[in-house]
Amino acid sequence: MTDELVAQPPQSATWLVHLDRSMWVGGVRGLMLQALHPRAMLGVWQNSTFQEDPLGRLQRTADFVERVTFGSPEEAEEIGRRVRAVHRSMRIRDPETGRAHRVDDPELLLWVHCAEVSSYLEVARRGGVRLTEREADRYLAEQRRSAAYVGLHPEDVPGTCAEMEAYFKRMRPLLRVTPEAASTVRFLMWPRLPRHLRMLAPVKPVWFPFGALCYYTLPDWARRLYGALPEVPAAAVTAALKAFRLSVNALPEPVHERAFMPATRQMLHAARQRLGAAGYDVSRGLRGLTDPRRRPRAAV
Repeated sequence: MTDELVAQPPQSATWLVHLDRSMWVGGVRGLMLQALHPRAMLGVWQNSTFQEDPLGRLQRTADFVERVTFGSPEEAEEIGRRVRAVHRSMRIRDPETGRAHRVDDPELLLWVHCAEVSSYLEVARRGGVRLTEREADRYLAEQRRSAAYVGLHPEDVPGTCAEMEAYFKRMRPLLRVTPEAASTVRFLMWPRLPRHLRMLAPVKPVWFPFGALCYYTLPDWARRLYGALPEVPAAAVTAALKAFRLSVNALPEPVHERAFMPATRQMLHAARQRLGAAGYDVSRGLRGLTDPRRRPRAAV
């Protein structure tokens, strides 16, 4: 029944991960990981305005993730068409050879997808989301649908934790820290505020602990490549991540959703209305539907 209402149903592993506020850490970690692929990094550097509008970039990424999870199937298909159209129009120019490459090259799309969804999953589990190995595999299998929205063939996308681990093992010899990647990681830890957000300058120092937390959740091998910050004990990183998760998860859903674009908030409101009309108790918001002990069954 919910398959007709939302792109991913409440009983999916995707809901357990994507409704957890550790997603904000996972999202920035994913950008840091993506930057290690030289051509993918050039694609962002040459076609994105993230350094002028870093919050906008995060909000647009969040909008895609939210729509292909909680949006209607039609909304998910629509944003997929828009993303594919944008990617088709973009090119990456190699400064060394002068050759132009497509942004929608399947190799690049796969790298971006795997860096993103693996970051969401690993940060959520390390932060305290209780997922069994089977549920973690199910999450990655469900994310093949998201990969299809950007133009990948689902069967070409890792669908288990073992497959994802093998993928990163194959990719590691191709990864390196380019000047653009190093600049990106520094920027993500200490972003330059765009002109229209300069009034937030007094609270900017709050960002660095968050950016550093995102960096420290990277895999050991990725941090060794970057060498951007001194190493700290893994236990301290895990404790900080759990504390961040608990504090942000305590925010009421309407307050947390202020971080999203207005269109995203409207989409989430519509999702709650559809589920409520179908017989689901959404009085505690979408997060209230993720606990199988409390999740009511839809009216028949």
